[in-house]
Amino acid sequence: MKNYKIKSHAKLNLSLNVIKKISKNLHKIESLITFINLHDLIYIKQINNSKHKIKFQGKFSKDIPKNNTVSSLLSLLDKNGLLNKKKYEIKIIKNIPQKSGMGGGSINASSIVQFFINKEVFKLSRKKLIYIIKSIGSDVQLGIHQKNISILSNGNLKTFKRKLGLYVLLVKPSFGCSTKVIYSKNKIFTIPKYRKPNISFFSIRNIIQSNNDLENAAFEVFPKLKKIKNFLSSLPNVICARMTGSGSCIVAYYKSKKSAIKGLKLFKKKYKNYWCIISKTV
Repeated sequence: MKNYKIKSHAKLNLSLNVIKKISKNLHKIESLITFINLHDLIYIKQINNSKHKIKFQGKFSKDIPKNNTVSSLLSLLDKNGLLNKKKYEIKIIKNIPQKSGMGGGSINASSIVQFFINKEVFKLSRKKLIYIIKSIGSDVQLGIHQKNISILSNGNLKTFKRKLGLYVLLVKPSFGCSTKVIYSKNKIFTIPKYRKPNISFFSIRNIIQSNNDLENAAFEVFPKLKKIKNFLSSLPNVICARMTGSGSCIVAYYKSKKSAIKGLKLFKKKYKNYWCIISKTV
């Protein structure tokens, strides 16, 4: 049977404002999301088997648990009878680091959902689609369109076609951040800023003036992250440096590829054993 290949792009939080704590493990947030050309590769094919097969390969495939976002997705789709008892082999080449704040597993799940919809494996109302993907994880809905997205203070999402054209220097130390732990330690809360969708949210000026409220909590747990951000912020021609999501990836933003490459060289000179690459917004 035909083997399909799809790209699952990494997401970045240009900003992240924690509005309030709703319950022990839930927070109301607003955020600006963009996607970059760093991506996992997903191969999907229908198989004659009694069970789905999920395989993870690549540099960042180590220690992915048997129960993960992809297995949860397939189980939920089976439970709702959406795959018509058909089984699939899904092989994912992991190029996005785990526990980096770039949504690797969540975007994998949403990319697979979008594939099934595009191939008319099933049809879902918008309400049913949101219900299913939110049952897997709060970030899964972000990857359905993989465009610039504003998460508004009321929880609604608004997509924008505007191209940012930014180059990014991505840096991740050897450790990752637990989303649950970082949110539990957060003490920063922001008055809502994104009440109505506005293209100006994605202006360079607004990006520079924005923040990630989770940085203080992450820096408290991992002081090295603060040192990395401070160093990236000091590099020539950098627009700004900011943690994405709950970390541990810190991102330096640039207007030109040349400046980003220079930043990469300077970073490697000081920090020799950290994962770091150049990417670009899509």
